[in-house]
Amino acid sequence: MIYLFGIAYGHIFIYTFKVCSGIFSNRRNTLFPIIGVILGAVSGMLLRVASPIDDNIVMVIAFPGDILMRMLKMLILPLIISSLITGLAGLDAKSSGRLGTRAMIYYMTTTIIAAVLGVILVLLIHPGNPKLKENLGEGAVNDEVSSLDAFFDLIRNLFPENLVQACFQQIQTVVKKVEVQPDFDDTNNKKSLQFKSGMNVLGIIGFFIAFGICMGKMGEKARLMIDFFNILNEIVMKLVIMIMWYSPFGIACLICGKIISIKDLEVVGRQLGMYMVTVIIGLIIHGAIFLPCIYFAIVRKNPFSFFMGIFQAWITALGTASSAGTLPVTFRCLEENLGIDKRVTRFVLPVGATINMDGTALYEAVAAIFIAQMNGIYLDPGQIITVSLTATLASVGAASIPSAGLVTMLLILTAVGLPTQDISLLVAVDWLLDRFRTSVNVVGDSYGAGIVYHLSKAELDALDAQHGKSDDIEMMTKTQSYYDDLKNHHENNSNQCVYAAQNSVLLDDCKVQVTLMT
Repeated sequence: MIYLFGIAYGHIFIYTFKVCSGIFSNRRNTLFPIIGVILGAVSGMLLRVASPIDDNIVMVIAFPGDILMRMLKMLILPLIISSLITGLAGLDAKSSGRLGTRAMIYYMTTTIIAAVLGVILVLLIHPGNPKLKENLGEGAVNDEVSSLDAFFDLIRNLFPENLVQACFQQIQTVVKKVEVQPDFDDTNNKKSLQFKSGMNVLGIIGFFIAFGICMGKMGEKARLMIDFFNILNEIVMKLVIMIMWYSPFGIACLICGKIISIKDLEVVGRQLGMYMVTVIIGLIIHGAIFLPCIYFAIVRKNPFSFFMGIFQAWITALGTASSAGTLPVTFRCLEENLGIDKRVTRFVLPVGATINMDGTALYEAVAAIFIAQMNGIYLDPGQIITVSLTATLASVGAASIPSAGLVTMLLILTAVGLPTQDISLLVAVDWLLDRFRTSVNVVGDSYGAGIVYHLSKAELDALDAQHGKSDDIEMMTKTQSYYDDLKNHHENNSNQCVYAAQNSVLLDDCKVQVTLMT
């Protein structure tokens, strides 16, 4: 009896272990990054309370997080190239045009909504107070770059003169002060073009979009190249899976190191607390209400189930603060978890990670009006509209790297005549807000891919059917040609056999005649 109970309990234990293992296996991609974020935040706060920590120790703590960022950035270039080429090569020119049009309409619509939402919230909450500037002091003076210069830089980067250089540098207008006359102290601003470090993602995307479309038009001639880039894309995605096992530890170290390195966290929280609350409330409303509602209105599916499919990408964006760095994880979530067509993700996501910056647009609109409130400057309705439009356009030009929004803030402040030196006052809290707005950017890109896939599904199915029919006709043609060649070969062999038989008969007749003559 004891033996039977032992066997029964053994089977129950094995069954329970298998069920729990299955649940754990399915949820580990979601559970581990959450644990990493929590451990990083808790460890950082505890280490701050413990005692002052040497800078070298902080560097050691943050080092694994730096390695994670390097590994993710390492995959950006091959992933963008392979995904764009393979995605566009599988589409005809008309389908790729419609796909791009739908994506751009979604991007611009959601970005404008985010900027307007930020303006409304900052006007209602009014976090800016002139007394804050007395406590925070004056910021460093920045050289002003006009909106026209920034726009021209955007176009220049879209058409790089050297594709290899675009992989690690991009062009930027720089303002320098030069002496007008040697005898006087007068100076003048001189503009020049300089290359700065950082991948020119916009130029790379522009070139390889054209490359992929041209390759798609070549048909079977480009089959070898298409297969090569398909294999490259699969290899990169396998590398992403390997990196994801390391990501929870790296994310924990990133967050812990950031929290430890902040000086006077409590003072900054008291002085800029309402500003942070305004930005975070806006990001939550946009990411958790507006974007899911847009998705539900168009796709008619549960947006929160969709969000659970991209949860790992959202957590990764929260930890790394980089849309481009999160791109490999976003690809994997959409293609494997949600079953989005690869032709859609490979075209929509690289473009979205570069120009679709909903969180950045909202943040920049709030920050610009917050600086005006802090300086006691009244903005008329025309200037507020200018802030909204400029924030939308500036977010398009923002690089998909950490703290890129601070750079494009210059355009907005210059457009409405606000002091640009006050941007440096916001740097103290940008490390946290940057993570929230990046996570909203990634969520916006993902919902956009789902919406574009839903709107393009019928066309993609028709394209697959057309390609399938063409493949069948080609196979039938090859088969018929094979049988025709086989038939001709058989007939030739038969004719040769008949000819040989006739020759044999003639030879036999000759032999008979020679025998009779002798």
